[in-house]
This record gives sequence, structure tokens and C-alpha cells, in this order.
Amino acid sequence: MRARFDRGTLVLEAGSGISGARDPSQIPGAAWDDEGRAWRVPAERYHELRVQMADEPVRPPDIWEGAPKVQVSSAWQLPPLRWYQQAALAHWRIAGQRGVIALPTGSGKTLVALAAIAELGVPALIVVPTCVLLDQWAEALSRCWQGEVGRLGDGEYRVGAITVSTYSSAVIWAPRIGDRFGLVIVDEAHHVGAWCPGEVLEMLVAPARMGLTATPPPPGGELGERVGPVIYSIGVDALTGDALAEYELVTIPIALAPPERVHYRTQRGRFAHVYAKHARRQRGEMSWHQFVRTATRTTEGREALEAWKDYRALIAYPTGKQAALRELLARHRGERTLVFTGDNATAYRIARELLVVPITHEIGRVERTQVLERFRTGEITVLVSSQVLDEGFDLPDADIAIIVGGSSSARRQVQRIGRVLRPRPGKQALVYELAVDDTTEIEYVRRRRAGLERPVRAAGGVR
Repeated sequence: MRARFDRGTLVLEAGSGISGARDPSQIPGAAWDDEGRAWRVPAERYHELRVQMADEPVRPPDIWEGAPKVQVSSAWQLPPLRWYQQAALAHWRIAGQRGVIALPTGSGKTLVALAAIAELGVPALIVVPTCVLLDQWAEALSRCWQGEVGRLGDGEYRVGAITVSTYSSAVIWAPRIGDRFGLVIVDEAHHVGAWCPGEVLEMLVAPARMGLTATPPPPGGELGERVGPVIYSIGVDALTGDALAEYELVTIPIALAPPERVHYRTQRGRFAHVYAKHARRQRGEMSWHQFVRTATRTTEGREALEAWKDYRALIAYPTGKQAALRELLARHRGERTLVFTGDNATAYRIARELLVVPITHEIGRVERTQVLERFRTGEITVLVSSQVLDEGFDLPDADIAIIVGGSSSARRQVQRIGRVLRPRPGKQALVYELAVDDTTEIEYVRRRRAGLERPVRAAGGVR
């Protein structure tokens, strides 16, 4: 039996004398294509076919044999791997060169992937969520590999022995080039099934697959099916003082002013009343998306959603947070500081009122690069962002992080803390978390701490 690639699938062709288990119709997952008059399986099943057909008289060829080869010797100049990077790579080998590696932000996930590419010596595709990461991976490759780096995305189409692609470009080009790679690296792998559609990986023949993320995702799902399970995971605290800088996390409770407190309780009560009514109708089994869908159909429901937006906006940046942020920035004047918010509106407000520089997805690539360079040199010492700094940036060294607001995501908390953990001799990073007392933010803080192992110091205020 032979397999040839066609539009993201493998067409199975039986040779003469093939019967029984060697019949394409007996291959798990094979489907008959009436139009093409052939049996097909998704391209991602290629690695299974090679195992199942190990005793075949004619095994399926390495489909990517005609693609450019990756030189594995003098073409690479990689720094030595740290102990945990070596362990991650070893676990990946043992798992059959498939699976997800979870390492903290700033601990060198990229280097693990580059070492895997150099070791295998097969054409590799690296898929990333943003154009910023596209640039960073291409730059990292150009520093340690002598070959030409292919790029798919941001207006470019160039396929090389090692190619970096955005998720969106991979969706477009995978049906045409899905047979050219023996290894696929999925950066920010927790996005698979959401931001990164699973069909991208379904259309690639690459038998070797590696996912990279800062926090281990839940087991199963599309990521587990198409890349593999988490095969190595290590947390921030395990690397603190070694590969990452020492840090202290300080939670500062913020009190609402009396008028703010009254407004919060009023709007929160309006929302909670309507939400409880909907939950009772659903017998308590109701997701947030279900509530929004049903609430928008009635005046009462729409008013409840407006109340929800109103009280959330209030606790995002009340007067107490404003005062605390000003005092913290004054205390750490001259130190490189990152301020994280829960939304762009708050980020821009802080930028206007405190005359600091915002970094958002709305800022162009050239301007963003210039801002980060000025931050690296110390010309700028404070950056404020809602989400764009959470992941996907090779950020210059910073010492202080101030979390003004955000979601309940433990993954995002780990990524934000990781932004100030780039090590240097004697460094002690500080992470401040501002949380409005006696509000829903307190529960968010508890959930975010789930990704941390160390105790959190609670400050009674900014002194």
C-alpha cells in the first residue's frame, strides 16, 4: 500500500495482491471519496500508518523526501541546554517525539524546540499565534542556524527547510504544503482548538509533534489528540533562583470609596437577581454563554448585562487602585516596570493620566519595536498593557510587575509573573497585585494563585 498527499489528506492506494488488513478499507479512520474514487485518511494519521504498516512489503515513503533538508551539524550554533531543558527533550523522545512541554515564561521553551529540530534533521514547521512571534522565531533561528528561514504570514509566502507560520496562514496553506514537514512545533499550544483551529494540525503529515506552553492545559481535547499529552511540566517556583530570578508576590487589598461601594452593590445586585432567575430555569446548569444568549432576548436581561459591565468597569480602576498605582510607580521610579490591566480602555487611561507608554495590539509593529528598544535601554521605564504582553513578546528585562486587573486565569497569571523573572545576579523581582476587597476580584485572585506554589504576602496597603 502507498499513501500520497492530496489537499490535507492521504489517498491510500493498494498494490497488487494486497488484501485483508492490507486493504485500505480496513485502515481505521479511512473514508471512501466517491468523487475521487479513493480511500482517504486525514494527513495527521500518517505516523499511525507507518506503525500499522511496519510489516508491509511496501511501506509508505517519507512523504517529505523531496523537501529541503535541515543540516544537523555545523549549520547549528546552539547554546548548551539547562538540566530541565534536557529533561524536557528526553521526555519528548521517550514519548515517541510527540507531546506538550510546559515551561514557565522566560525559561527557554524556544531553545528546546530548536534542539529538537537540530536533532531530528527533518523539515520543520513552527506555527505561532501572532506576527510578533513570527518575527521572534525567525530572528531566533537566524541567530543559531545558517539556512534560510521560510515565513508564512504578515504578507510573506516563502517555504524553507524550517518555516515559521502564523496560525491563520497555516490554515490557508496546509492543504498545499502539509506534506513538506516531518516535525511541527506548536507555540502557545494552549490555543489549539480555539485560536489555532485543530484542522491545521489535521492537514499536516508531520509524525513528530511538539507543543509549547507556559502552563499545562487540561488533559484531552484537540491538543491532546493532535499533538499529544503533556509529557513534561515544571513550574515557576521550581526554577526560581536557578533559571529564573527570585521574586515576591504581594497582594494589596483596595477599598472602594463609599459612593463606589454603593454603586458596586447596586449594580451587582441587579445583575445577580436576573442571573439567579435564569439559573433556576435551567436548574442550575447554565454556562455564561448560555446566559448571555438568553439574556439578550429580554429588556430585563439586557439591563442585567449592562449592570454587569458597569460594576466590572468600576472595580477595574477605582480611585483606590489609582492612588495605589501612583504610589507604587513613585516608589519604584527609575526601575523597569510592567503594568497589567484587564482591558485596553484601562490601559489607555493609565497611559494618559500617568504619562506612561501603552502597548496594545492596536499599535503597529514598527512603533512597538521602537518602544521595546527604548524600554530595553532604559529611556522608557514603564509600560502598560492589557493582554499583548501576557504572551508572544521577547520582552527586555524588567524588575517590577503591577497587576491592576485581569481575568481569573491562572495561566495568564503565570505568564505575567514570568515577564519579570529573567535572571541576573542578585535580582529580586517584585510582583504587586491590586485587588478590590469584598468584590468578585477576590475570588479571581484565589483562582489565579492556583498556578503558583509559593505563599503570597498580603499587604495592608501601600506604605
